[in-house]
Amino acid sequence: MASTADIKNGVVLSIDGQLWSVIEFQHVKPGKGGAFVRTKLKNVVSGKVVDRTYNAGAKIEIENVDRRDFTYLYTDGDGYVFMDQSDFDQITVPAATVGDAKNFLLENQQVTIALNNGNPLYIDLPASVVLEITYTEPGLQGDRSSAGTKPATLETGYEIQVPLFVEAGTKVKVDTRTSDYLGREK
Repeated sequence: MASTADIKNGVVLSIDGQLWSVIEFQHVKPGKGGAFVRTKLKNVVSGKVVDRTYNAGAKIEIENVDRRDFTYLYTDGDGYVFMDQSDFDQITVPAATVGDAKNFLLENQQVTIALNNGNPLYIDLPASVVLEITYTEPGLQGDRSSAGTKPATLETGYEIQVPLFVEAGTKVKVDTRTSDYLGREK
């Protein structure tokens, strides 16, 4: 068991059976009364953010979360198979854990997976990835009814909005957090 003095940004706490990552913390020592620690915590799995206050010296449970680099290999049924880059072991991550990251995963892509006691918690993709557009309608010059964008299907099967001048076969940079088109890639 650790105490509130061990709280730092990035530390993962176990609270009521769930894992919470410390986003920020502040040790407050008021003029009157006891000191306390004010924290902002993010649920590791769901992403929900909450504020929580602890009395100074209170006991907390710190969990060990290991973030390691993996290479995406292939999809196997409802799981995704990744290979650890350090020891070449393969793990299968359930589709629910992969979540929306599947929209941007290509074979042999590098990702970071957070593991707790050998169980995958979540997948961190790079901030942006380069993907090829497999299908899009030709853009009509002068068509501004759709704010100058049109739907385009990426090589992963995911659909994003791109400017009218982008054609099929073009490699584009896509933001993995917001699914936004960032530009063409040369």
